[in-house]
Amino acid sequence: MAHAKNHDFHILPPSVWPFIGAVSAFVMLFGAVLWMKEDMPWIFLVGLAGVLYVAYAWWADVVKESHVGDHTSVVRIGLRYGFILFIISEVMFFLAWFWSFFKHALYPMGEMSPMIDGVFPPEGIEVFDPWHLPLMNTLILLCSGAAATWAHHALVHENNRKDLKTGLWLAIILGLFFTALQAYEYSHAAFGFSGSIYAANFFMATGFHGFHVIIGTIFLAICLIRVYRGHFTPEQHVGFEAAAWYWHFVDVVWLFLFLSIYVWGR
Repeated sequence: MAHAKNHDFHILPPSVWPFIGAVSAFVMLFGAVLWMKEDMPWIFLVGLAGVLYVAYAWWADVVKESHVGDHTSVVRIGLRYGFILFIISEVMFFLAWFWSFFKHALYPMGEMSPMIDGVFPPEGIEVFDPWHLPLMNTLILLCSGAAATWAHHALVHENNRKDLKTGLWLAIILGLFFTALQAYEYSHAAFGFSGSIYAANFFMATGFHGFHVIIGTIFLAICLIRVYRGHFTPEQHVGFEAAAWYWHFVDVVWLFLFLSIYVWGR
């Protein structure tokens, strides 16, 4: 009785994952520098493998903790707050690329973006037609977000496992379709990554967004696997809720990218 739990908090036992994760991240960063400098990708790949393994093992422990009852209502609030802070940090990350784009669009100057009659994008850059493939991708991603919302509603308000699975499948398929069309668009770009600030900003902003779409698709796919294993209830579904929030964040970022870079930046 002296060791009985009489509170709603989760006291974590000692874990090796933070240490291994930090070491793996350092090896990955060190390897990335060597890769760029000496064309040696192997150290980077070893570090990446370590990071991915730690992510899998650590989150697997979190799932186990939820099944044994450690995720009380108080703990779930903390998990939600933590994920909200993570999304805010992601917003700040993309804000930097928007800042760079608008700064050089409104005040084009410097060696890579010379002031030539105030023209931006620079002369010779053939930009994409926003009302063709970019608009199609926008509609696809919005429909994917709507499917994720449908799945969330089916779980929380109806406990309808069939609609939950259907909504997740649809969201994942549309996410994969978006990535495929984005890759197709890149392959037909009339400009490369280097040579101008416009090109660098375009590929960095849309490329990092595409990376986040891939991560979000994996996130939803893991949630789908957990649904088939009988996880998630209307009361306890923080993992799926986090995936849905992340997917809507990806939607909103793309809307701003579409309106600013593709439409206004044209």
